[in-house]
Amino acid sequence: MNATATNDVNALRQHLFDAIEGVKNKSMSIEQAKAISDISQTIINSAKVEVDYAKATSGKATSGFLPEKPAVPGLTVHRMRG
Repeated sequence: MNATATNDVNALRQHLFDAIEGVKNKSMSIEQAKAISDISQTIINSAKVEVDYAKATSGKATSGFLPEKPAVPGLTVHRMRG
């Protein structure tokens, strides 16, 4: 595995789109694409747990998988205090 590869949500999306394209152009088997999909779902489920944890800790915990700042310039994020 490439040590300089990024492991974030954008990279995951790119891998998924590459898998779709690979199935379409027959350079990837459906079985390989299914394995990528299954692994991706595990990563997504892990990210959901991280989001829940970040909510519980008022955003003090992040992993780098999801961007820490809003993806849309000028977007204001409002958080409820509990």
